[in-house]
Amino acid sequence: MPNYSDNEEEVGELEDVSADLDLVTIPPEVEEYARTELGETEEMKTRTISELQDMIYEKADITPHRMDNAFLLRFLRARNYRVEPAFRLFVNYHQFRENNPEFYKDVNPLDLGYIGEADILSVMPYREQNGRRIMIFRLGNWNPSEVDIEEIFKAALAVLELGVLEPRAQILGGVVIFDLEGFGLQQAWQVTPSVASKVLDLMGVSFPMKTTAIHILNSSWVFDMVFTVFKQFLNTRYYDLIHNHGNDMESLHSYIEPKYLPKRYGGIRPDYPYREWFKNLSSNTEIVKEMKSLGYNKKDDSETSETDEG
Repeated sequence: MPNYSDNEEEVGELEDVSADLDLVTIPPEVEEYARTELGETEEMKTRTISELQDMIYEKADITPHRMDNAFLLRFLRARNYRVEPAFRLFVNYHQFRENNPEFYKDVNPLDLGYIGEADILSVMPYREQNGRRIMIFRLGNWNPSEVDIEEIFKAALAVLELGVLEPRAQILGGVVIFDLEGFGLQQAWQVTPSVASKVLDLMGVSFPMKTTAIHILNSSWVFDMVFTVFKQFLNTRYYDLIHNHGNDMESLHSYIEPKYLPKRYGGIRPDYPYREWFKNLSSNTEIVKEMKSLGYNKKDDSETSETDEG
């Protein structure tokens, strides 16, 4: 595992940093949250998984690529064990995949490391005070002439698919930060209604993980212009999730404690590289198996060696 600490003096305060996913653990406090907020019990899981399976077989005009209990559980948790909404989410997820096959087919997340190196997207290898992961987009660093917006979608979706493997993420959801420092017209012109619709699909109606908050930082009049494109797709729930802090980091700190934020946002953390995150996860056979089941491609070492030798 890479050593992410900037210096040895910080190690004691950064013991929660790990570039790995926990596919098993549900801490007692998260179990309690699941019980009180989602209504999760063993009986509830068994009953609703069975009901969701029946509903999919009877009603769904799609071809599910997976129907195992662990996979269905993601959708039930995302909708607080309400079977009908979970069914709609399941259908939306598969329709999104069918409508956007390029986001999965022959995609190897490791090949998208240059997006992390350009500091466009990162995911923190720790959780904030409520146990949620933080995904950060720094769109001012995005050069549309070098990186197509489709590539950013691929990278973001791969991060989401990895994140939702964690039971804690299925229960608690995640947090997103959009840092718009340097975001100008060259980026804004790329945000079409089609793009806006896909962004909101991933954050609300077509992916089985809740987005609990969207924090906007360093916004300007350009963001105001782009936001008008999004407004046509927003319902009341989205407005409740979005917090535009401008340049006021203390406002952000009222939602995320500084000790869980990078230094650039008034926190204590260094920046963490996207590429190292994926490199570490690619050595976990269970995670590789899960990603392959979703259609992602990862060359085996033997294939890579043959290619290199050839």
